[in-house]
Amino acid sequence: MVEATSNMTPSQRYAASALLAIALNQAQISQTTPLGIPATTDHDGDDGEPISSDGDIPISDDADLWVHEVSGLLRPVFRCLQIDTSAWHGLEEIAASSQAKDHIGAFIKLLSEDASDDDDSSEMVEKETALAKAAEAMGQNIRSSSVSVEAKMEKHVEFENECREKYSVPEAQSDAEVKETDSHGEDGKRDGGHNPGIVEQEKKPVEEVALLSHERKINVLYELLSACLADKYEENETCTRTRKGYDARHHVALRLLATWFDFQWIKMEAVETMSACSAMALQQSSGNKEEESLSPNSEWAKWKRGGIVGAAALTGGTLMAITGGLAAPAIAAGFGALAPTLGTIIPVIGASGFAAAAEAAGTVAGSVAVAASFGAAGAGLTGTKMARRTGDIEEFEFKAIGENHNQGRLAVEILVAGFVLKEEDFVKPWEGLTSNLERYTVQWESKNIIAVSTAIQDWLTSRVAMELMRQGAMHTVLNSLLAAMVWPATILVAADFIDSKWSIAIDRSDKAGKLLAEALRKGLQGNRPVTLVGFSLGARVVFKCLQTLAETEKNAEIVERVVLLGAPISIKNENWRDVRKMVAGRFINVYATNDWTLGVAFRASLLSQGLAGIQPVCIPGIEDVDVTDMVEGHSSYLWKIQQILERLELDNSYPVFRNTL
Repeated sequence: MVEATSNMTPSQRYAASALLAIALNQAQISQTTPLGIPATTDHDGDDGEPISSDGDIPISDDADLWVHEVSGLLRPVFRCLQIDTSAWHGLEEIAASSQAKDHIGAFIKLLSEDASDDDDSSEMVEKETALAKAAEAMGQNIRSSSVSVEAKMEKHVEFENECREKYSVPEAQSDAEVKETDSHGEDGKRDGGHNPGIVEQEKKPVEEVALLSHERKINVLYELLSACLADKYEENETCTRTRKGYDARHHVALRLLATWFDFQWIKMEAVETMSACSAMALQQSSGNKEEESLSPNSEWAKWKRGGIVGAAALTGGTLMAITGGLAAPAIAAGFGALAPTLGTIIPVIGASGFAAAAEAAGTVAGSVAVAASFGAAGAGLTGTKMARRTGDIEEFEFKAIGENHNQGRLAVEILVAGFVLKEEDFVKPWEGLTSNLERYTVQWESKNIIAVSTAIQDWLTSRVAMELMRQGAMHTVLNSLLAAMVWPATILVAADFIDSKWSIAIDRSDKAGKLLAEALRKGLQGNRPVTLVGFSLGARVVFKCLQTLAETEKNAEIVERVVLLGAPISIKNENWRDVRKMVAGRFINVYATNDWTLGVAFRASLLSQGLAGIQPVCIPGIEDVDVTDMVEGHSSYLWKIQQILERLELDNSYPVFRNTL
């Protein structure tokens, strides 16, 4: 009999498992109908129905459901939390039913109930309090290690002013102002036609959550996260999931569950980092070489089988999968803060074990040892140059930005610029963002991207273009473009000037997308959920990455969220629905109807096919967000990207686009 190590009662573990299952299914439904938005049918009338199991159809008949037994997302969690096997199928059926959301309140109420035995209840509260203190310590450590928002904002304002001075076209600014009053006065249009009232109503915390203490919320989320990371599979168990580690679908479900709990996501990020530190301390305490010699009856073996911090993940390379090579020096302070509290929760290690891990982490040798314990074979994303691997690609390199590296972050963000006038523009647009993710930019084909961006900018500042803008002719051009009408000769001359460089850049962006997909498939980021953001040709890189993943991947294990801004991607002749299935969470298309530059550059393949960067794609599950009133033209994404992303509030599970900050 395996000794229970959970700090929840059997009924609480059942309720927690049920809530995770419901959240998983609701997250999958959002792939076709964003959360909080009424289900609608797209203009073609196909594939617009949300994914859910009808009460008359057994869940066993739909193996594509994330809550199906073969998904590998739920049953390992049930096993880790020691849910009776006879209850597994019933939990899956409840989660997949059309009435699943009606059960959320009842399960939360069940979570709020204390143990029947006074001694057990007292011990549970004591451990919950210790865990909450540990989470708070880690949260403080995260906040103290972050560069101040004010400093970032000051740096970004400096960059914006520099860009405006060099690249902004005065006539385009007045043009945007006209469009704002002309077509975009309604708030609903700014979030893709979503009804803000409905979204606000849906995203409210569940009423019963008031019964849960803050400490109980942390305990439940911590144990669920740990169970998700543990990968407790049985031999010969059929599973469509191909990777160990932190599945993007688990991340989306936990994000939604935190919303139901009215639990700030930044606090959940502290819980995630704490889990990474716990796993590192466990590995450190094992002495690396001792694990193989431990007897099956040892405390360590017991913890591996039944522990709540994913100790089972220590075998089979899963710690590498979770972190992708987590180094230790930067979190030594976090270890020190956590030692007393986590030591009481994880008796296998004890406070001295965490203290030892903190001491080791503070040295270069300790850093190498702990990073190696996470399976850090190779350089991960940073230092990985993939140039000359695919066709004509000469440059493709990840660059770390921000202060969240080597900090135990369990989620990654990859940012791809695509309108670049000098090499530093691959990085600078993203530097002002406030984020707790481990962040990377991609520097790719800088010679070609700078060439096409410069050609566009040179034409924008030419006498002909300035005169056309002064006359307000660009709206006529864009309308002609969308209606596939005959173009003015002056515009055709301009397009010919850009064409050769644009064609090369399009080709390189498609190939760069394949390289990005290759990196993600190989797990260079670690098997951690990834957020992908790209603007201009960078958005095309992201889209082509997802297309490439769709050729081999069966589900959304890798990518959690996607934002495309000013994307040079046609609408009707691309497989948007297949691409959408590769993203577990929010998928956002940001467009501006005044981006005539993009329309002119992409005209050859546009015509009646539509263009994502200047109009909504109208695909189920994709949020279309109109930013016409924010951008002056295509080049202004360079300095407006931060403001747009902040208004999208990506940490929110529900579609959001704030009109003001």
